[in-house]
Amino acid sequence: MIFGRVKPLEAILATAEKKSLHRTLGWFQLTLFGIGCVIGTGIFVLTAAGAQKAGPGLMLAFAIAGAICIVAALCYAEIAAMIPVAGSAYTYTYSTMGELLAWTVGWALILEYAVAASAVAVGWSGYFSGTILNQFLGIHLPTWLSAAPLALGGAPGGLVNLPAVVIALLITWLLMIGTTESARVNAVLVAIKVTALTAFIVLTLPSDQFDAARFNPFLPAGVFGGFGSGVGAVGAAATIFFAYVGFDAVSTAAEETKNPQRNVPIGLIGSLLFCTVFYILVAAGAIGTIGGQPIMGPNGIPFPAGSEELARQCALPAYRDALVCSNEALAHVLRAIGWSKVGNMLGIAAFLALPSVILILMFGQTRIFFVMSRDGLLPERLSTVHPKWKTPHIVTAVTGVGVAFAAAFLPVGQLADIANAGTLYAFMMVAVAVMILRRTAPHHPRNFRTPALFLVGPATILGCVFLFFNLPTAAMLVLPVWGAIGMVIYFGYSRSHSHVGRGIIEVVDDPSMTPGTH
Repeated sequence: MIFGRVKPLEAILATAEKKSLHRTLGWFQLTLFGIGCVIGTGIFVLTAAGAQKAGPGLMLAFAIAGAICIVAALCYAEIAAMIPVAGSAYTYTYSTMGELLAWTVGWALILEYAVAASAVAVGWSGYFSGTILNQFLGIHLPTWLSAAPLALGGAPGGLVNLPAVVIALLITWLLMIGTTESARVNAVLVAIKVTALTAFIVLTLPSDQFDAARFNPFLPAGVFGGFGSGVGAVGAAATIFFAYVGFDAVSTAAEETKNPQRNVPIGLIGSLLFCTVFYILVAAGAIGTIGGQPIMGPNGIPFPAGSEELARQCALPAYRDALVCSNEALAHVLRAIGWSKVGNMLGIAAFLALPSVILILMFGQTRIFFVMSRDGLLPERLSTVHPKWKTPHIVTAVTGVGVAFAAAFLPVGQLADIANAGTLYAFMMVAVAVMILRRTAPHHPRNFRTPALFLVGPATILGCVFLFFNLPTAAMLVLPVWGAIGMVIYFGYSRSHSHVGRGIIEVVDDPSMTPGTH
């Protein structure tokens, strides 16, 4: 039965209380966690790719992705405050639709976080090798030490991306030490990149070189690029949706949050609204000052971002300085309008900021692993909490090694689209779960209720499905393939070791006990 093995809400909350993570985070730290993940990836890594897909319509793409995220965040806010435990969409699905579907969601989240963290580590490596080593220190790291192998789409002669490995392992060590220490470091990094992006907006929007004519045509590839094309404003929105995974990571921290019923909704919605406005303003500044028209192919469709065809065009003198050809888009814009020193400083800010994105993604990844292990679907040793650090150190180490391995040998390429496939599936399931809980647990305490759920819930589901089918075809195929691998593991190991399947269901002894009050 597909909806079998539903884990009762009381059991989920009781398990969290018995073997819980240390509650140290407040609403401000949660908001910074969200901002730390959202602002960084999309702006510093995906701006050029988004412009190549949509041109000036990149601004509309940010708005589309942000709008879908807002309705999804409203669903997340209610259910995360109602069930303040680690596990995010996986746990929510377990309590409403059963173990099998919960496993598919958890498995998709593993793909989402791991691929995204590896991609950002590779992006950070580019800034480190180009801006820090090359421009400031005059050191040229050999290609074979700074790029993925040619067979996997990397730069010619690449063997291993050593800087990406180093940053992934450093972040792993930081997460193992403790959540509070990680949050403090993250707060500093968030301040650095928000300051840098604010400076970018101040220098570009009022600039004498800002020309509204550069926004024409606003949608050179149209709103819809077509099924599986991944271009147009909606195609760009499907790609940059990758950058909005931050608010999902906030919900995974619910079990480590003080007063989660109040703080989780604030962290979710606050970080999302802040970041969406920032995205649109930065995109406007970049396009208005140097332009952002895509390089079109002979059929009138933009060359695919990251493709060999686009790389050949970018090597031509006519396009060498185009926004869509830059590996460090925002620093490139500032250099082009006469602010070279500030542009270099922004490059340094990106170098300092991207580790906070990796930190949040790996934080979310380890907590998904943690709660799946705690439920018996993965080996229970993974959920061991360190007696001194109060963190799931074993699963953090396993995650870090996996992310470092992928970052060493895989290029950025289309990793954002691949990560999005799992993200959109998980977000859709959260909307379904919150609507089900309104019917199955109508009287359960809700310190935050999603307004107009009869509209917001279906809008989230339709929005996620809509963006999924505007991903490139190859990215869409990743999810069912990954899901098939997950089914083999589930039926080969997880189903027989499941606590719920074995009848090990914990209950709350004191009905008045609520998480977060101790």
